[in-house]
Amino acid sequence: MKFGKRLKRQVEETLPGWRDKFLSYKDLKRQGSRGGGVVRMLNAEVDKLNAFFIEQEEDFVIRHKEMRDRIRAAEETVGPGGARPSAAEYVAEMGKIRRCLVDLHGEMVLLVNYSNVNYTGLAKILKKYDKRTGDLLRLPFIEKVLTQPFFTTDLISQLVKECENTMDSVLPRPAAAEPGGEGAQSQSRAPPESVARWSILKNTMAALVTMQELRRGSSTYGHFSLPR
Repeated sequence: MKFGKRLKRQVEETLPGWRDKFLSYKDLKRQGSRGGGVVRMLNAEVDKLNAFFIEQEEDFVIRHKEMRDRIRAAEETVGPGGARPSAAEYVAEMGKIRRCLVDLHGEMVLLVNYSNVNYTGLAKILKKYDKRTGDLLRLPFIEKVLTQPFFTTDLISQLVKECENTMDSVLPRPAAAEPGGEGAQSQSRAPPESVARWSILKNTMAALVTMQELRRGSSTYGHFSLPR
C-alpha cells in the first residue's frame, strides 16, 4: 500500500479531533512537484506537528495525575480502609476510573504512532523532492527533525508504561481456571474490565501493525529509517 493511502487510512481511523493535525502529505507532494516554497511549507508542517504533540503530552501528564489522585481519594474515603467504607461506592468509582484509564492509554498509544507516521511521511516527501530536483535537502532537514519535540518520544513512551502500571493496580487479577471448570465457564462471560483490556490490546496491536507496515516500506535500512 502506498504511503499516501496508508496515511489516509490512519487519519480516518484516529480520533476525530486529531484528523487535521497530521502531516499534509498531499499538499507537500503537490508543492514539491512545483518547486518553490517547499522548505517554508515543511517548516510550517513541523511547527504544526510539534504544537499538537506537546499539547497532547501535557494533557496526558495532567490526566494521568488526576487518575492517580482519584484512585488515592477513593481508597482513602470509600475504600476498605477508608474514612467511610462503602463497597458499592468504591466499586462504582473504580469502574469509572478504569474506563478513563483505558481511554487515556489508547490515546497515548495513538500519539506514539502519530509521531512515527508523520516522521515517515516527512522522510518520503524529502526523498521524492531530492530525487526530482537533484537537491540535497533530505539529510539536513531530517537531522533537524530528529531533534524536534514530535519525534522525541521518550516522555510519551514513559507515560504509556506508567499508565499501564496504574491500570494494573486497579484492574482485578483473574483467577486461574481449571479446564471445563467454573472458572473456564466464567471466562465466556468476560467482565467489563476484561473487555476494557482487550480494547487496549487492539489499540496497541493496530499501532504495531502500522509500524511494521512502515518499516517494510523500504527494502533497505538506513539513517532515515525508524528504529527497529
